[in-house]
Order: sequence, then C-alpha cells, then structure tokens
Amino acid sequence: MSSGLEHILQQLRQFRDERDWAQFHNPKDLALALSIEAAELNEQFLWKLPEAANPNKVREELADVLLYAVQLADKYGWDIEQLMQEKIARNAEKYPISKAKGTATKYDEL
Repeated sequence: MSSGLEHILQQLRQFRDERDWAQFHNPKDLALALSIEAAELNEQFLWKLPEAANPNKVREELADVLLYAVQLADKYGWDIEQLMQEKIARNAEKYPISKAKGTATKYDEL
C-alpha cells in the first residue's frame, strides 16, 4: 500500500480510537454509512444538470464516501490498492475493448 494511503488509514484509526468509536465500526455499519454518504453525494446532482452541482459539496460528500470505503476495507484487512487492481483486471476481462469501446452496454449484453 502506498505511504499516502497508509498515512490516511493511520489518521482514520487515530481519529476513531480517540473517540472510542471502534465499537461502532463493524462491517455492517461501515457499509451502511458508505451507502448513506453515497446517497448524499447523489443528492448533490438530483434535479440538476451535472455542471450545476456545487463542486465544494460534491468534494465533501465524495471524501466521506472514500473515507468509509477505506475504513471498510481496513476492517477486513484488505490491501486497498491490490483490491482495486484486481477489480480493474476483472473489468478488463468483462469489458474487452473490441466489444465495449464507445458503448455503455453491460458486459452480459455485449
């Protein structure tokens, strides 16, 4: 894991531990918090043209989503970079350039 991401994890753990919040950070609640923050991110775009969303609010909600995602991965002891690289590789298999280029069609319909 990159030193930048490891540093963020250390900060998150310290923030959590100083407040005695580890007791609340089980996988279920972290996943629910992640989902709720993702909904708050979506809310920034609701009923607006994409370019009309407030970038500062989008940035704040995206940070919340990322922080909860990092904490959930950490709870399972997963290497976040490896997890993402594996997913990118699986997506490359599911969406070969020859079939997926320029289309938003789902992999099972290509």
